[in-house]
Amino acid sequence: MRYAVVIERAGDNVSAYVPDLPGCVATAASVEAVEHEIRQAIRFHIDGLREDGEPIPLPTSHAAYIDA
Repeated sequence: MRYAVVIERAGDNVSAYVPDLPGCVATAASVEAVEHEIRQAIRFHIDGLREDGEPIPLPTSHAAYIDA
């Protein structure tokens, strides 16, 4: 599955979250590092849902850049 990820500057760090997986977040010092961390967080989150017998949310969010 492919999930949309939002990456934001957070002071001196970078944070990321997955809108379709509430509570799935990561932080790191750089964009490259947070991409790695959120990928691991997604896998960990889904594994936890499976272990608990919870449904895995389907990816429904869409991201796009809009010129203003």
